[in-house]
This record gives sequence, structure tokens and C-alpha cells, in this order.
Amino acid sequence: MVRHRPIEFAILTLRQIEVIRAVMLTGTIAGAARLLNVAAPGLSRLMKHTEDSLGAKLFSRRGGRFVPAPEARSIFAQINELHRNLENLQFAIGALKRGEGAEFKFGATPSIGHAMAPLAVADLRRRYPDLLIDLDILKLEDAIDFLLLGRGEVAAVSSRLEHPAITFEPLAQGQLFCIVAEAHPLASKTQISAGEIATHPLIGIDPRDPYGRILANIFARARLDYQVPIKARVGVTVCALVRQNLGIGVIDEFTLAEQNSFGLRIIPIEEDTTLRTFVAFRNDATLSGVAEFFIAALRTRMKKAHESMAAHRPPPPAKRELRSR
Repeated sequence: MVRHRPIEFAILTLRQIEVIRAVMLTGTIAGAARLLNVAAPGLSRLMKHTEDSLGAKLFSRRGGRFVPAPEARSIFAQINELHRNLENLQFAIGALKRGEGAEFKFGATPSIGHAMAPLAVADLRRRYPDLLIDLDILKLEDAIDFLLLGRGEVAAVSSRLEHPAITFEPLAQGQLFCIVAEAHPLASKTQISAGEIATHPLIGIDPRDPYGRILANIFARARLDYQVPIKARVGVTVCALVRQNLGIGVIDEFTLAEQNSFGLRIIPIEEDTTLRTFVAFRNDATLSGVAEFFIAALRTRMKKAHESMAAHRPPPPAKRELRSR
């Protein structure tokens, strides 16, 4: 049986194509070297290697200049076309990096959307300066429909919900704090219990709200009665009302981290008020690079906010030494 040798095709690298085109444009090795900002001897060796691998002369040498060989015209035409396509590709990649022509839609519940999300958006804008950004402030109960109806790619929420088509990933963990006006009798306290909180008019505690439910459950377990004469769902509004000494409030640390604390006193709560936040997205969706960058930025911002509130958190209880009898 006669075995036929496979036909071998020379494959030009992008670097070889770049060098050939540079020689075409300048007509000399020295000119091509200046154009590409490389050493001429190395370029000359690469040109010789390229012609040897092709088994054909691409240029004729006339009076010290490189003139395209007539039989290589089709190759030069393809190289020019390829170079234009590469330039278009680089332009498209640059536009992609800048976010040009792209839009990122996301939602956030008020406690995250009014404080932490703008910081993450600033990071996002620096990374993708031409990106269109659409932020929708959501009620928690609207987050599922927001994602399922395609109104946004992700949602940063203050509590986990259950839905078979939605993934909830942990975002950040924090705590609740009591806030009072500087003129309030409680302003000098360094720590406060739920029992003491319940004896004062409260602003904005709603048991249906994830954060309000944390404190409401503490009250319920201790069988404490409490009054909420002023209702306000949004944390920044609660802060403004408390600043007017219209009552005291309990607010999450992520809102407080970006609030102007002028006129307020922040008091740690003795009971455990740990809160958990989440980022939600559809199970059948592949997150865009923009969305992944935003989530990472938001996690970083919320972690920094948590660290900045460390001074307001009570120290851990001292460990008791065991004494031998």
C-alpha cells in the first residue's frame, strides 16, 4: 500500500503578519523596525524565516528596498484585509472593556440601594466608563418578579426568599444598631437592651420588613410591648426623623455607614441582631462580566462598611477563667 504524505500548510503567526505588513508599508527592514519599535536584525531574521517556511519570496530587493513580489499579491491583499479585521476586533474589545453600547440593569432593596449600591456603581463606572446603568429600588417582595420578567440581571436584597427559579447567594452580614438624637436621654448610653428600646416611641419598626422582623422577634420572645407612632420604611428617612428627636430608631449598619451621623448617637444593641443580605439572579442565566464585577464591588464595599462600624460594636464578652476547687 502506498502511503501519501499529508500536505503541509505553512501557518503565519499574527506577529509574522504584522511584520510583513510593516515591510509593505515602509519598504525597508529599518523602516519596519522603527514602525514596530523593535530591533532591525531580529526583524530581518524573522522575515527570512517567514519566507523559508512559506517556500516563496514575498519581496524582491531593489536598490535596498523591499518591493512586493507580483506572485504574492493575493497574500498581501489577504494580509491587509486581515489587518483591518484585527483593528475592528481591537476596537470592539476596547468598546467592550469600556462598556460602550452595553446596559446593566439591576435592582436593590432600599437599605442596600440607598447606601451601598451607589458606592459599587462608582467602582463599576470607573471600570466601564461608557456603560449604561439602570438601578431600580425594589420592595423585597417585588424582587422575584423583577428577575423573572427580565427587568434586571441581578438584585441585591435584604433577605432570602424561596423560589425554584432564583438563586440567592450570600452578599454580606451585619448588625442592627439603635439610633437616638443627641438631645435624647439615651444619648449617653454605650449599650442598650431590647427592653430599654421598647420603653421609648419607635420610628420605622415594621415586623413585615426583614430588619424590623429581627427586632420584633426579640420583643416577642421577651414578651415586650412597643409602640411605633411614626412608620417609615426607608432607613435614610428613619435617620432624618430620629435626628428631629421624634423617637428612636433601629437601623442596619450598612445604612449607617454612609449616613451623616451629625445629630445622631449610634448605640450597640445587647441582643444578637445579626442580619444577612443576598444577591439574587435567575438559575437559567449566565451572569455577564459586568454583573460579576458589580457583585464583587458590592461585597467589597459592604465588607468595608462592616469594618468601619467596628468602633460602634460592643466588645466580645470576656472569657471567665476556670478556677480549680
